[in-house]
Amino acid sequence: MAVVCKNNAGTIGRTLDSVAGLAAEIVAVDGGSTDGTLELLERAGARVVSSPWLGFVKTKQLAIARCTRGWVLLLDSDESLEPTLAGGVRAALEGWSAGGPEGFELNRKVFYNGRFLNHAWQPEWRTRLARRGACEMRGTDPHDHMHVQGRVARLAGDLRHDSFASFEEQFRKQVGYARSMADQLVAQGQRGSYLRLVGSPVGACLKQLVLKGAWRDGWAGWLCAASTAGNALVKHAVLIERARKSR
Repeated sequence: MAVVCKNNAGTIGRTLDSVAGLAAEIVAVDGGSTDGTLELLERAGARVVSSPWLGFVKTKQLAIARCTRGWVLLLDSDESLEPTLAGGVRAALEGWSAGGPEGFELNRKVFYNGRFLNHAWQPEWRTRLARRGACEMRGTDPHDHMHVQGRVARLAGDLRHDSFASFEEQFRKQVGYARSMADQLVAQGQRGSYLRLVGSPVGACLKQLVLKGAWRDGWAGWLCAASTAGNALVKHAVLIERARKSR
C-alpha cells in the first residue's frame, strides 16, 4: 500500500487499520508530520519516505515508485477500505492470473456526520489498485489519476472517504483546490471566460442536485452541491485574474 501524508493523525489510523493483514508492505511519503502521524505509521510497520510537497501527481508517483511488491494499492490518508471492498481486493489479487485486469477501480464515497453520502458525487470511481510497472500518476494538480496500461475492472464495496469534518473545512479545501487548478491552467496557456464564470457554478450545482440526486442526502447533499459550485466559481475567477496578470 502507498500513501502520501502530512499531519493526518485524525484519519490515517483508519486507513492503516483497513489494510492490516492485507498489505504486504506500507510505503508512506511524509511531508514533515508533527502530530502523531509518524507514530501511527511506525506502529503499522510502514516504511516512511521523507519528502517536501511536490504536488499531487509527483508526490504520489514517488510513493508508487518506492513500492517493491507486485501490486500497488494507492490510498489517500483520509481513505479506508470498507470490509466488502477489502475482501474484494484480497479475492482479486489471490485469483489473478496472466491476462487478467492490470488495474482495478474502487468507488470512493464520502463519510460525513456518521453516515455515507450515497448520492452526492456518486459514483466516484477511482483507479487505486494496479500492477506495479503498469501504472503511473497523471493529471493536472489537484486532479491526479492513476493511469494503467491494460484492462481495468471494478471491485464491489466502498472506499470510505473521511474528506472533511465540517463544511466550513470543505469550503476552505475547495478554494485551495480551485486556486491550484487555475494556476495549472494558466501555465498551460488557458485563459478565463466570463461565460464560464457565470455558467459553470450553476451547472456544477445542478449536476449534483439533479443528475446525482444529492438532495436525497438531506441538507448535507445540498451543501455538497454548494461547495462544488463554489469550487467552479473560484477556479474561473482566479483563472481570469491570473490570465490578465500574466499578459
